[in-house]
Amino acid sequence: MRLADHRDIPKAKRIVVKVGSSSITGENQKNLDSLVSAIAHSMQNNQEVVLVTSGAIATGMPLLSFDSKPSDLATSQALASVGQSRLMARYQVSLERYNVLSGQVLLTAQDLELEETSTNAELAINKLIELKVLPIVNENDTVATAEIRFGDNDRLAALVAILVDADALILLSDVDALYDRPPTEEGAQKIEWVEARDDLTTIKLGGSTSAVGTGGAETKLGAARTATDSGITVILTSIGNAEAVLKGDRVGTWFQALADD
Repeated sequence: MRLADHRDIPKAKRIVVKVGSSSITGENQKNLDSLVSAIAHSMQNNQEVVLVTSGAIATGMPLLSFDSKPSDLATSQALASVGQSRLMARYQVSLERYNVLSGQVLLTAQDLELEETSTNAELAINKLIELKVLPIVNENDTVATAEIRFGDNDRLAALVAILVDADALILLSDVDALYDRPPTEEGAQKIEWVEARDDLTTIKLGGSTSAVGTGGAETKLGAARTATDSGITVILTSIGNAEAVLKGDRVGTWFQALADD
């Protein structure tokens, strides 16, 4: 389904929602319930939703008394191992309010590069959706190595959206939209609409300012380009706008999907 504008989001059959670590962990853990509520309402509207979530390492950090994200892979993997189960438990407890079950799907980049594992992942996610279960996807940090890591879940979300033939990909972060320069800089201007193949090279990008996240404006633009090139509409906005964007309100930045030739 090709979407014309924000008002078409509630009509979309299948949506992938991605949320970053800093938006649902630490002092922002309270956002998880509102995100789940927004997704559950869409599911009640007979929409098919796949959630791509970061946060396993960030969730594990305070449990093992880490104040900052470790730089070595083995420690990150250990934190992810501890944090992933706790993160899924938090989602499931929140989903219980709507009598919705969640299903965990952990992927590495290699899983989506190989035909057999990619097909298996697609079949598993589709079956979860058929069973009215919310698929919750994360990178498999516990086994991923430096060479095969996605590096950020924005790219993972775009690849999952392509895998499951989603109509829209919604990227939720701490920033409400794309700006022509880091929004903390004076004179930063919000960009509300991006046409497919628009030249965005003049935008001054900043990296992630979070102590727990790996993404930033650059990774989100890369994910948006990957998805829109495959005919999938992308909206970039903040976690606080999750309900509004799924209801079809005009929020964030709309990346128009590339039309079929």
